[in-house]
Amino acid sequence: MNLVAYDVIIRPIITEKSSSLMERNKYTFEVHKSANKIQIRQAVEQIFKVKVLSVNTMNVSGKPKRMGAFLGKTRSWKKAVVALPEGQRIEFFEGASV
Repeated sequence: MNLVAYDVIIRPIITEKSSSLMERNKYTFEVHKSANKIQIRQAVEQIFKVKVLSVNTMNVSGKPKRMGAFLGKTRSWKKAVVALPEGQRIEFFEGASV
């Protein structure tokens, strides 16, 4: 599947845990389910103009939810944690607070 950079990176994940990772130069994104680590690395480097050291990915499964008598579940998605070298930052995250 041929994805462009803006199709690979869906949105940044801003949580308390991801904020603590930002102090260690690691940034968290929701990514396309079929994107691999190489595509994620290229997309982050192209969009944010930084060098990527490593990419860790995980599939997050949907959690069961109830709406009254109806059972369902939230959607499953893929998460990527991207590590950058010392001295490089993604400015998009710097103004974000939890």
